[in-house]
Amino acid sequence: MSDIDQQIEEMFNAGVHLGHKSNRIHPKAKKFIYKIESGVSIIDLTKTQEQLKKAVDFVKKLAKEGKSLLFVVTKKIASQYVREECSNKNLFFVTTKWPAGLLTNFETIMKNVNTLKKMREEKESGQWNKFVKHEQSKKQKKLNRLERFYGGIAAMDKKPDALFIVDIKKEKNAVKEARLNQIPIVALVDTNSNPFSVDFPIVGNDDSFSSIQYIVNTIISAYKK
Repeated sequence: MSDIDQQIEEMFNAGVHLGHKSNRIHPKAKKFIYKIESGVSIIDLTKTQEQLKKAVDFVKKLAKEGKSLLFVVTKKIASQYVREECSNKNLFFVTTKWPAGLLTNFETIMKNVNTLKKMREEKESGQWNKFVKHEQSKKQKKLNRLERFYGGIAAMDKKPDALFIVDIKKEKNAVKEARLNQIPIVALVDTNSNPFSVDFPIVGNDDSFSSIQYIVNTIISAYKK
């Protein structure tokens, strides 16, 4: 079995081929559909494999040039997984909610990030010890909230060089801001969206954990290699 055939089989086993119901198909996604079965669109994995290869090549080039990639996955089914994977591998991520203005108003968002870093330092250095219990718990609540929203970008000192997105419909604000800033987008795009609205679309199921996991892992390992 060739590498290509093997990858197609792996994607099939992960459920990457299962698109949306026929009444929810975006007209621009039609060319990536192999057939409609029981009212559900079946994605042509030979095309997805070609797209994935292009995306992997682009991501490898980014890494080689020392450029940054930001993972944007706020879907409940996959956000925790992506958060853990990215944390373990020192990758930038947004998994709670897209911080409005992250790319269009970077300096303002960075103020929140700097507050997070300052609070981390104060806690670690024991400066919180001088506060009474309820004050400490108030600070901890604020720190937790900042961690949730900005923890994944705390080490980011400039705008990312590219974005990897799961579900461009859900992350439309991230797509819009990246477009305005001419930041390239790699994305897992389901059949209910326009694949041509991003630079490196990977047409596939963005509603199933196994499908998202497969694509995310492929992109992460390409970038880390």
